[in-house]
Amino acid sequence: MKKLYTYIIGALLSLSVTGCNSLFDDAPMNQISEKDVWTNSMLLDEYVNTWYRNMNNGFNNFIFTSSGFGSMSRYFLPWLGDQITISKKDWLNSGYSDMLKGNEKTLTDYAENLWTNDYTQIQYINAFFENSNRISDATLRERINGEAHFFRAYYYYMLWRSFGGVPLIDHTIDPLKNAERTPRASYTEMLDFIVKEADEAARILPVTQSSSEAGRVTRGAALMLKAKAYLWAASEVYQDNSKSYLGFTDNQRQNMLEKAKAAYEDLFALNAYELIPITATTQDGIKNEYRQIFLTKNSQESILEVQHSDDGDYANKFGHRLDRYAAPPSLTGTYCAYTPTHNHVLEYGMRDGAAYDANHPYDNLDYRFYANILYDGSVYKGQTLNMHTTDGVAGTDLQPYGTSTTAGYTLTGYYMGKFVDETQTIDNNDTYASKQNYIIWRLAEAKLDYAEVLFNLGYTEEARAQVNDIRQRVHMDALPTITIDQILNERRVELAFEESTYWDMFRLGTVYQKRNGSTNPLKKITITVTKGTTKYQVSNIDRRASANYVFQLKQYYLPIPWSEVKYQQFDQNPDWNEI
Repeated sequence: MKKLYTYIIGALLSLSVTGCNSLFDDAPMNQISEKDVWTNSMLLDEYVNTWYRNMNNGFNNFIFTSSGFGSMSRYFLPWLGDQITISKKDWLNSGYSDMLKGNEKTLTDYAENLWTNDYTQIQYINAFFENSNRISDATLRERINGEAHFFRAYYYYMLWRSFGGVPLIDHTIDPLKNAERTPRASYTEMLDFIVKEADEAARILPVTQSSSEAGRVTRGAALMLKAKAYLWAASEVYQDNSKSYLGFTDNQRQNMLEKAKAAYEDLFALNAYELIPITATTQDGIKNEYRQIFLTKNSQESILEVQHSDDGDYANKFGHRLDRYAAPPSLTGTYCAYTPTHNHVLEYGMRDGAAYDANHPYDNLDYRFYANILYDGSVYKGQTLNMHTTDGVAGTDLQPYGTSTTAGYTLTGYYMGKFVDETQTIDNNDTYASKQNYIIWRLAEAKLDYAEVLFNLGYTEEARAQVNDIRQRVHMDALPTITIDQILNERRVELAFEESTYWDMFRLGTVYQKRNGSTNPLKKITITVTKGTTKYQVSNIDRRASANYVFQLKQYYLPIPWSEVKYQQFDQNPDWNEI
């Protein structure tokens, strides 16, 4: 881990300070001693905040403007799936495009950034455990102890999903004093460690946090992490593997499903979460209330979410620019970074027994369609969106905004409605941009996870009940029977554009099919009105349909940094080459 250690040495002096006070004025960060960290509550809060800030950047993500990543190590994972894409054309010539094409150097650089970020946080956490006895405030020490166990489990879970078995390190390492080596852990060892840490976090953490501590991890978050780990391990993809660090060497599927079932039941037994009800009965009313779920911070449904700044300050705090990035051109949007594909639109079923009408393709769909998707003729911010061409003249939402030569407009025929805030001001001052929290886990996802587990264990009726809870919340018809395909489609509708839909492709073994343009080209819809006659035409998004949309089997696991492979003297993940 020689290269990793160069990032970690001096970690105690690299805390992220976001405010000013006399302590920081009197003691410059490069002069703060390790002792100061463990004896000062403000410094400790800054220390712990790095665990939260690095777990996920939420909506504060970047599109890469050139090949390579530099310091930009995060992106919005659904961009790499088949439900959503970006439409700003110069971004399709960027490092982001290299990710889509499976460029080996770009993926290697990206993997190194992930590896370094996660292990740096693990090193911080290990340092806390070794110094926690210096914290005199017992209540504060116990609170951080619970958070530390949760985040050590969380960061190893993140590494596990991306790399398979990795070195399990539960203490700080200084290569200048002790150049130790650590082998890759097996799948069983990874899972056992993650579960043990999650269990310890659940033992310590409170069921709920006070309003002043909103956003801190809870017992429910720890139990959800444990359940997620078992759900991941239950995948057929990871059974009967020849390499113990890439999966189980025998078949543990049934065992993992049983343990996942118990973990989700422990989560539900807390009685800490409820689905946010929707009381409206009209299409517009249901749309508006469902959309509001994703604008409500730390709601009764939320299990864990990234806390973005309430004032939306993008330049100085932890706001973001989702609304600016998502807005149609007619509403001053310039980036077009969140444009749903027609592939995803086809996942919404009909309601109330209606039949699909090709001449009116947006009538009588699942109510969540109207909340999640902005389409031709929909109303947003009081404006009817025009995404069709009339007698050769492109509508206002098929044209770039203003005079910017790099401004975009939808390449798919849709814009995103989910997550966006109609009340958000979008103007030339992007210092104050958007403030929505980014939800990592919520009760609806836990119930759909549980439904899948139940179905695979043979509890068909119980699985159907869980799915119908989700459907009936949005006034959709209850399913009289259930299949695994219906459960998985319900996931893709309810969890649309959330990162779970991306990781589901890996867990379910569908990523090779869904992430390749040759087998699943991304689709768009073109609407033309000629002499009063409307025509709807579905076709491929040209630049993303095949050559620029490639997934290789080796991408199931990212490459471990080569410096790490050489130093530790263990195997690289299959089929990766040193560059």
